[in-house]
Amino acid sequence: MKIRPTLIALVVVASAMAMAAPAHAFWIWTPESGKWVNPKYSVKPSPQEQLAYADTFFQAGKYPEAMREYKKLLKHYPKAREAAEAQFNMGRAWEDLKKFWRAVEEYQKVVDRYPFSDLGPKVVERQYAIADLFLEGKAKDHEFAQSLLGTDYQVPEVFLKVIKNDPYGPLAPVSQYKIGLFYLAKRDYQQARDAFEKTVNDYPDSKWAEAARYQIAVADAKRSVGAQYDQKTTNIAVQGFEDYVKLNPESDLSASAKEQINKLREKEAENNFVVGEYYAKMKRYNSARIYWQTVVDKYADTPWAAKASAQLKAIAGKAS
Repeated sequence: MKIRPTLIALVVVASAMAMAAPAHAFWIWTPESGKWVNPKYSVKPSPQEQLAYADTFFQAGKYPEAMREYKKLLKHYPKAREAAEAQFNMGRAWEDLKKFWRAVEEYQKVVDRYPFSDLGPKVVERQYAIADLFLEGKAKDHEFAQSLLGTDYQVPEVFLKVIKNDPYGPLAPVSQYKIGLFYLAKRDYQQARDAFEKTVNDYPDSKWAEAARYQIAVADAKRSVGAQYDQKTTNIAVQGFEDYVKLNPESDLSASAKEQINKLREKEAENNFVVGEYYAKMKRYNSARIYWQTVVDKYADTPWAAKASAQLKAIAGKAS
């Protein structure tokens, strides 16, 4: 008996449908295309509908599903106005999932791919907020598992994105300033100084320029620690604090600057005293006298003046 091909085809289709019965609800026949389609992989007829559909998942906290739908919009409607919002929401989803670095990257795509979108300021705000979390050591995800001082993560990179994305915006000066704070905390005092100087040079009229001037002196003071026989850095720090006080006499930081000046003056006095001791041990008493006399004359208000005076009396009459 010869079996007709049409009958065979019908049997195969019927068998396939029977086997797929449990999954039948996931497939829909579309007369327009003449195909069976799975809604999970299909896209809505318009970008507006697709965005609204994706947003329902986002609002429900179903972020993987939301991002899947946002990606469909970006793929099928890349030039639609809604594409920028979908990309921005991708960043929000990653941020809510506490994958902060991934969020920064997704936000950046809004600026890079949709430069005329009105979402630019929001991108800058979100990136700045994340950079602040990184700076404070509050961002904890698999890519940023340690606190600020225990990680090699480059916090400045995120702040630099903020500056690049809106160089004249309100968050640019503070971002540049906080780059300096990051390096100061990392004890990279030269990088910190450079960052604070850039704040002053690029944003001289910003309130952050005033704070940066103070931090420049702080960085110089930190650099001077341990430089016992080289007072150049200490002198630069003292001059920086003195200049700050002159320029900002009413500033809250002026009192702190004066305290720093007193501490640095004591350090200068100590350095001169120690150098005097060195020359005395070498029996170069004339050189020792010069340094100890400098302590007595220039740093009379420090504890080292009395010690230097006593040493001068001890070597009185001795010649090199």
